[in-house]
Amino acid sequence: MRTLKFCLSALCLLFIITVNAQDKRKFKIHTVAFYNLENLFDTINDPNKFDEASPIMEMDFNRKGVYEKKVRNMARVISEIGADISNNSPAVIGVSEIENRAVLEDVANDPALIGKDYGIVHFESPDLRGIDVALMYQKALFVPLSKSSHELIIYDDVSRKRVYTRDQLLVSGNLDGDLVHFIVNHWPSRSGGEARSRSKRVAAAKLNKRLIDSLQAIDPYAKIFTMGDLNDDPTNASVKDILNAKSDRDEVVLKGIYNPMENLAKKGIGSNAYRDSWSLFDQIMFTQPLLEKDYSSFRFYKAGIFNKNYLTNKKGRWKGYPLRSFADGGFTNGFSDHFPVYVTLIKEVIE
Repeated sequence: MRTLKFCLSALCLLFIITVNAQDKRKFKIHTVAFYNLENLFDTINDPNKFDEASPIMEMDFNRKGVYEKKVRNMARVISEIGADISNNSPAVIGVSEIENRAVLEDVANDPALIGKDYGIVHFESPDLRGIDVALMYQKALFVPLSKSSHELIIYDDVSRKRVYTRDQLLVSGNLDGDLVHFIVNHWPSRSGGEARSRSKRVAAAKLNKRLIDSLQAIDPYAKIFTMGDLNDDPTNASVKDILNAKSDRDEVVLKGIYNPMENLAKKGIGSNAYRDSWSLFDQIMFTQPLLEKDYSSFRFYKAGIFNKNYLTNKKGRWKGYPLRSFADGGFTNGFSDHFPVYVTLIKEVIE
């Protein structure tokens, strides 16, 4: 029978799995997370972007104060994701809905996070509003070796005009000694309806699959994470048919993809809500080698949605929904209209 015992470490939590009286193994734990930061825009009007449509730019006064509170709130959440298990903020976290690198630097330099010494990987995307994705990582735990941005070229089904949307970010590097690849996504929205916009997300999934295939062509055993706000659920065609992501780990073959978020969705757990219906648009998936039983390198331990009580609306017509930052033309001092999602990884410590 297995029991878990926890002991503190400087950078992560070590825990002991007791298989029997003679077999006690210690493991490192790290958190990999994703968070949609809901319109984290600065207060400066960029003439090259349609950023004046962002909620903070539409405010008539106290933009600076609102921005500072928004940054503080984002840093607080990031600092706590997975900390109840790892005793640390995420080793690596993908983010979406940021305007530029500078806003993420402000988050990383907030008192709640500055001691973690986060690095940032960011590219400007062609999205008309200037919405980008990025990767934050603790420099002591993850060392980037390569980074690239991959453009999604799609067209409107009616006008046939180019739709400018977010690029997909690929970062490869060493996570505490293991070579790991991270793809950060923010797929096209459901504007115009799910059916009408579906082809855009299918195109995003195809680009994602090409990136994964290219990494696996070099190394079939590559440890790859793909994460993001997909604007689709785990059971939609983009995820199930294009990525062929499985919810049963026993069905995942070499070069296959496991999606632990689908099992959470089946339990009725979501990361965002709309019209009294929950969705799980925010997902983290990964390739088969992270499911193996040999814990000499990092393996998957568990997945979760960071939906602490303070992140939830307590009253009104949005009771129970994520407590978003902007609503009804003003700042709520909330957080985001999405809950963060995360997975924890474990690796045996050989003494």
